[in-house]
Amino acid sequence: MAGEDKEMKMRVAGTLKWNIVDKLSTQVLYAITGVILARVLSQADFGLIGAILIFQTFASMFIEGGFSYALVQRKAPTHADYSTIFWFNMGVAAFLYTVLFFCAPAIARCFEGALALVPMSRVMFLTFIINNASLVQLSIRMKRMNMKMVAVANSLALIAGAVVGITLALTGFGAWALVWQAVAVSSVKTAVLWCSSTWRPSAVFSWSIVRSYFRVGGGMLVQSFLNTLFQNLYSFFIGNRAGLVSLGYYTQADKWSKMGVQSVSSSLTQSFLPALSDYQDQPRAFASATSKMNRLSSYIASPFVVILIVMAAPIFHALFGQKWDPAIVLFQLLLVRGWFTIFTALYNNYVVSLGRARMVVWTEIVRDSIAVIAIIITFPYITSATPENPVYGLTIFLWGQVIAAAVAWAFMLVLASRISWSRPLRFLADLAPYMLLSATVGALLWLEGTLALNPWLMIALQGVTGLGIYILLCKISGSVIQRDVAAYIRAQLGGKKVEENQNVS
Repeated sequence: MAGEDKEMKMRVAGTLKWNIVDKLSTQVLYAITGVILARVLSQADFGLIGAILIFQTFASMFIEGGFSYALVQRKAPTHADYSTIFWFNMGVAAFLYTVLFFCAPAIARCFEGALALVPMSRVMFLTFIINNASLVQLSIRMKRMNMKMVAVANSLALIAGAVVGITLALTGFGAWALVWQAVAVSSVKTAVLWCSSTWRPSAVFSWSIVRSYFRVGGGMLVQSFLNTLFQNLYSFFIGNRAGLVSLGYYTQADKWSKMGVQSVSSSLTQSFLPALSDYQDQPRAFASATSKMNRLSSYIASPFVVILIVMAAPIFHALFGQKWDPAIVLFQLLLVRGWFTIFTALYNNYVVSLGRARMVVWTEIVRDSIAVIAIIITFPYITSATPENPVYGLTIFLWGQVIAAAVAWAFMLVLASRISWSRPLRFLADLAPYMLLSATVGALLWLEGTLALNPWLMIALQGVTGLGIYILLCKISGSVIQRDVAAYIRAQLGGKKVEENQNVS
């Protein structure tokens, strides 16, 4: 058992390593491109794309949200399974694109009658068809816990997207730069994943296979639909009631917060889900694995979110000057909500790994019901503004969502701990040490923020001292997770040195 546990730990660590490499390289490239485009394009341009993304996300969710999870969750999917799911998803993608193509004028009428949305949306909606073509390729790599080529594909895609987007933005194409950037990213990523894989679909399709995957995939699809619905309600209400400029501020804050939050969340869940699926019939091992995953997640996510919140103002000032200042407080609130989202998604994966699809749906209904209550309470304030604060109403709106996310997290913590053969207090005990250490670091960085320094200098100072103090505090407190992470890094570096010496000899 000890040998199996060590092997699983190394598999998870290797997968997590490449997921982190992927997300870091992706976010660096995405950030560089995003900064340039944010300086060149207007708030209204980003508002236009934000409006399109509301509907594109729904279409992508119908394809990505269900069966890709089911493929990873199943212990031994066959070639017929992969081929059937591939053809099924492609058919759904073609159908949804056709529907959205003809709905484009109606979409434009929802947002101040912006006719530019019609041709833009019809082009940008092509991306979910292109992305769908690579979903099985991606699921195969996730199942095998082999994420190296995914990192390469994402990096090459973002480089291509950056070249296209920046070139078009600088030559005056406005919001179209963002549209063609998205198409370029999707096309290059899909091409790299196909060219680097030996898997090809066969002329095989079975409705019985579709039905067999629907037990988990159908539940995840409903869960994804509800989750996507409530995530995008915010953008719809903001754009429809407060206008495209306010939606532009929200879109920027949301984009930059998600760059961090979703990177951490997806790195953790993509690394953990395949491993947990192997333990689904072993209660004691499953409980032990979830406890370790809770601690590792808190060790990574808690300081990450806290440090970004404290550094929000210098980051925005260094990257954008004063142009996007109203988005800073929105960015900070979305990060707070993001911390709860990370752990809610983590607990949701515990449920998915056990194949409890029906429970996944009901938990999403509960979480969304909480979000609806918050929306109802704060919606009357959404258009409020003052001369000093044009996003005053949006701030109130997002505070409601932060509280809703906290309540949903608490609900999922209780549920996930019980079905994981553990206890809620055990889950809290896993998270608490790193939350407290992160809060301590945040307080010290806030004091540093009172210094009148250049934004770039402040970022460097707070980034270095924040990470340094956190690592030191974890060492002093005897963090086992940090020792495991350090041991893994040393083993990787040692392995590379041995390989280099063998090559030389």
